[in-house]
Amino acid sequence: MNYQDIIDKYYPAGSPLRDIYMRHCRSVADLALEIAADKHLDLDPKEIEEAAMLHDIGVFLTDAPGIECHGDEPYILHGVLGADLLRKEGMPERDASVAERHTGAGITPEDIRDQHLPLPTDRDYLPATQLERLVCYADKFYSKSGDMKRKPMEKVERSMARISEATLARFIELRKEFE
Repeated sequence: MNYQDIIDKYYPAGSPLRDIYMRHCRSVADLALEIAADKHLDLDPKEIEEAAMLHDIGVFLTDAPGIECHGDEPYILHGVLGADLLRKEGMPERDASVAERHTGAGITPEDIRDQHLPLPTDRDYLPATQLERLVCYADKFYSKSGDMKRKPMEKVERSMARISEATLARFIELRKEFE
């Protein structure tokens, strides 16, 4: 099964959520591919595209009506839910790990505790591989709401700082790697 088959299965053609999903993920994929080319990263462009196009596959299962998601789960779980779905569908583990680890600038056990996040504590939510870090970084520049245009760096950094000082610090490390 290819990434488009997975998207087609869970995001029906003609639905507002599919339009939001495709626009967001395509923007993230294009930026990740651009960065990889500019930085001469030793990553397969097809794997970058696939992981970026699937990183948010779990959003439809969450309750986020502002982006047409009418599921039952808290939005913070979309990465975990997406990773589980990709594993169930037999997609490569690299895609599941990207989905699981792209939220914020990664999430630590301290973040889960201090922010009272409803995340399973038996998983690692920090992007570890270069592919995971790349998609996590590119994702921060595109929202799934509003005008959906690329955010300037200052806005991204303010958003990361609102989560926590540690999140901003992790994002700055990603910026150093990919800028």
